[in-house]
Amino acid sequence: MSGRTGSPSLMTGEEYLESLRDGRAVYVDGERVKDVTEHPAFANSALSVARLYDALHAPETRDVLTGTDDFGLRTHHFFKPARSSGDLLAAREAVAAWSRMGYGFLGRTPDYKAAFMSGLAANAGFYGEFAPNAVRWYKEFAGRGLYLNHVIINPPTDRKQAVHDMRDVFVHVEKETDAGIVVSGAKMLATGSAITNASFVAPVASAALTPGRGEDFAVVFFARMDNPGVKLICRTPYARPDRAPFDAPLSGRFDENDAVLVLDRALIPWEDVLVHRDVERSTGFYARSGFANLYNFQSGVRLSVKLELMAGLLSLGTRANGTDAFRGVQAAVGELVTLRDMVWGLTTAMATDPEPGTDGIVLPKLEYASAMRMYNAQVWNRVHEIFETTLGGAPLVVPSSARDLDHPELRPLIDRFYRGSDVTALDRIKLFKLIWDAIGTEFGGRHELYERNYSGNGEQVRLDALKWATRRGAVSSYEAFAHECMADYDTTGWVRGPWRTG
Repeated sequence: MSGRTGSPSLMTGEEYLESLRDGRAVYVDGERVKDVTEHPAFANSALSVARLYDALHAPETRDVLTGTDDFGLRTHHFFKPARSSGDLLAAREAVAAWSRMGYGFLGRTPDYKAAFMSGLAANAGFYGEFAPNAVRWYKEFAGRGLYLNHVIINPPTDRKQAVHDMRDVFVHVEKETDAGIVVSGAKMLATGSAITNASFVAPVASAALTPGRGEDFAVVFFARMDNPGVKLICRTPYARPDRAPFDAPLSGRFDENDAVLVLDRALIPWEDVLVHRDVERSTGFYARSGFANLYNFQSGVRLSVKLELMAGLLSLGTRANGTDAFRGVQAAVGELVTLRDMVWGLTTAMATDPEPGTDGIVLPKLEYASAMRMYNAQVWNRVHEIFETTLGGAPLVVPSSARDLDHPELRPLIDRFYRGSDVTALDRIKLFKLIWDAIGTEFGGRHELYERNYSGNGEQVRLDALKWATRRGAVSSYEAFAHECMADYDTTGWVRGPWRTG
């Protein structure tokens, strides 16, 4: 995958793009894509990611983005395990710096999977006989800055059936060979996988794998994108070559296409396996790795950046409409600012009040990560509501495309009737085209669905919060607090304290 020997070094943008030209099987619109770096559905998103890699080497961003890990490898701050609150704060700044390069609209950037990979070597012992694989994959990941994604959700074919009764659909081991395991099945949602180096494949944390029946499904491994038998079936692309950047400023460059990953009798080499036919380990790694703590930290930083853009857009939009002096409109802008500050504040708490992990690692506190997980799923829905009620139909009052602005008969009319309160018609149209791409286009609609379901279904998010709080003793302490209140009185009156009865 790296094509190198010796000590690895972080990829440049061009090296990243070259790593994608590997003959991977990506399908869209009825064709197998010859080169994702050239295909219009993926080219600009790949170039957007390439910019992130180049920033790792640029003098003005290198130190903000990178540092040295325990193996002496220079890597992205979030790619390496944190040993202190200071490390977590440095990681936050690195995540934010990358996120700002996509205005918060690139969700599964290479730092996302670092939430699992950063502690892989430190937790290598958990994987038993596959511990050397864990260490080697961490070194390659951190050293080269590999772009990984994950697929852990089973297709919603028939949720009434047990996992082991869905052998024709769900990922399972068909046989073992000297070279590796042969696996078949499908996983979702492979966001961005068409332009990644590999996908991490595992059962979802809540999977009910019955000992004696679920072992074939109890596997965790890396599927390299050029591995024979690995296929991606992509959704409709939102990056369209017939739309000018003026008309599609976000979707034209940040559409990280979602796909279903299909394993069609794919031979996964033993060197890429972490768990094999071990029911306990196949889901137990989530808690051991600190993944829930860390991915919510990364996603909170990213969402904060996204909310910064949206707050700026809403403020500019109300000024263009001439409604910025209205009390209710000002309150709406203020609410959006507080949404951003709440999310960012949670990341501060996660970094400055961490909990211990394995081997001297520190992790963002799980309680804060759990709160972030639930809160973030609700934020984007509120953002939509604020924009739709505050700006009304203004985002729709734009010409169909940039070409209308070049029409000699239309341009004088556009300049007259489309101008804003404090901006020209051109600037107003440019602003509201961007707003519409963020909330109203297919791309915008996808982001609403994405943010709402980012951490799983809403019930499971809340059930996990209760499970973690129960396991850590928080629920019992809350119950004890309630009992303490009730112990102050009985049917005869106050039984302790300074209060008087009657």
